[in-house]
Amino acid sequence: MQRALISALVVGLCAPAVGVFLVQKRLALIGDGLGHIALTGVAIGFITGAAPMWTTLAVTVAASIVMELLRSHSKTSGDVALAMMFYGGIAGGVYLTGIASDKGVANLQQYLFGSLLTAGWAEVWTIAIGGALVAALMLVLRPWLAAICADEQYARVSGLPVAALNLLLLITTAVTVSVSMRAVGLLLVSALLVIPVVTVQQFTRSFKATMFSAMAAGLLIAGTGVFASAAKDVPPGSTIVLIGVAVFVATALAAALVRGLRRTGRGHLPPEGEPLEVELPGSRPSGGRPDGPQPSPSA
Repeated sequence: MQRALISALVVGLCAPAVGVFLVQKRLALIGDGLGHIALTGVAIGFITGAAPMWTTLAVTVAASIVMELLRSHSKTSGDVALAMMFYGGIAGGVYLTGIASDKGVANLQQYLFGSLLTAGWAEVWTIAIGGALVAALMLVLRPWLAAICADEQYARVSGLPVAALNLLLLITTAVTVSVSMRAVGLLLVSALLVIPVVTVQQFTRSFKATMFSAMAAGLLIAGTGVFASAAKDVPPGSTIVLIGVAVFVATALAAALVRGLRRTGRGHLPPEGEPLEVELPGSRPSGGRPDGPQPSPSA
């Protein structure tokens, strides 16, 4: 239970840190795509005898790079590239798992749906280090990533390396999927990327507030899910996701009620789905310095 709780808290903290950018870029389902691609990585681990987490990490990172290259350097649109990787990944995983052995097929379930209670300390340390690196990177690069989410063309004119930042976002998503598969499973990993973000987005108006609130919500949902699963003796992964969905439904209803009350005379909250307020790098907010790099004189 200690190992399960530590792993779940780390995943609950780092997944929304990446998810806030994916939601804003309309890439909320990319976690599902990489989750299915990760199935091939798990199967390769079964065949080679290597740790499935490391083979999954290698496969998902490679797939994210190929996906971005297809999207940016070919006529293939982003959703088509994701669909091709999605189909190829799940088909390759099923095929290679069948080759592995009956034991490989039996062990596959703990990666598909999560199996926190069977994770050893070596896996916990891997999850903790990977999650900490992802969260730290997202916090450091928040102004730059927020800029490309708000207006990619303006960010490019301002001198930001848009292509490199988009690729970095996909790679960190791949790392998050790899370290999260033991917590909630490959088929449910997208939930922790998205649910905490869309939950707090009901009330927050700025990118910064959404990011930190989503990380706190993910931490709370993951921790509550582990304790609830222990009390009912049910799988932690599905419990975490169900609690997250319940929290989202409750907050969506509450936000709708608050908007209805405020429309009567004191203004109203922005409707669901409205773009967040973002301070673009290079802009100068009143009374402060810009949050990010300045545009070059040539730009």
